[in-house]
Amino acid sequence: MDIGTLLGLISGVIFVFIAIMLGGDFMGFVNAPSALIVIGGTVSVTFIMFPMGVVLGSFKVALKAFFSRSPNPKLVIDEVVALANLARKESLIALERATISDKFLKKGVMLVADGTEERLVRTILETELSFTQQRHRQGQGVFRGMGAMAPAFGMIGTLIGLVNMLQVLDDPTAIGPGMALALLTTLYGALLANLAFIPISKKLEERSLEEVTIMEMTMEGVMSILRGENPRLIQEKLESFVPPALRQ
Repeated sequence: MDIGTLLGLISGVIFVFIAIMLGGDFMGFVNAPSALIVIGGTVSVTFIMFPMGVVLGSFKVALKAFFSRSPNPKLVIDEVVALANLARKESLIALERATISDKFLKKGVMLVADGTEERLVRTILETELSFTQQRHRQGQGVFRGMGAMAPAFGMIGTLIGLVNMLQVLDDPTAIGPGMALALLTTLYGALLANLAFIPISKKLEERSLEEVTIMEMTMEGVMSILRGENPRLIQEKLESFVPPALRQ
C-alpha cells in the first residue's frame, strides 16, 4: 500500500473539514443538488469522452495509486545478472529452465532461448513497451479529464443556482437555498478536481514512469544476454538506469 497517497488524501479531507468546523456549521456545506450536478455531470461527460471499457477499467487502475508499491530495480538487475551467468556458463537454451518472476523479462528471455534474432527480439519488446505506455495514458487521461470537468460542472451549478435565485428575489426564504446551490457546486467541483482526480492522475503518471523505466532496463538486459556480454558489464550497464542510492 502507498501510505503517502492515502495519507495525503485523508489529511486533505481532514484539514478541509476542520476549516469548515472552525468557520461555521458543517451541515451548511452539505447540499444534495450541488453534489448531484458535480458528480453526476462529471461521470456522465467522462463516459462521453472515453469508451465505456476505458472508463470502467480506469477505476481499477486507480487502485495502483493506493495499493501499488514502486518496483524494486535491484531485484530485476539481480535476476538479469543471474540469467546472464546461466547463459554464459551453459548456453542460451538453458534459459528455458530458469524460473523468472517478471512477465516482461520472461517473455524476452524465452525469445532469446528460442534463438530469435536480435532485431526481432527488440521489435517485439519495444511493441510491448509501447502498448503498455498507451494503456497507462488512457487511465491517466480519464482522471485528467475528470479533473478538468469537475470545476466546469461546478460553474454550471453556480449558474443554475444564480438563475434560481434571480427568479425568486421577491421571496427572501428562497434566496438562501439558491445561493447555497450556486456557491457549493463550485466548492465541490474544486475539491474533487484538486484533492482527488488531478492528484490521482499525477500519481498514475509517476507509477507509469517507474514501470516503463524498469521495462526499458529489462529490455536492455535481455539484449545484453543475447549478445553474450559479460555479466559484470551487464550489471554496470543496468545500474545506470537507477539512482546511485539503489545501486550495489
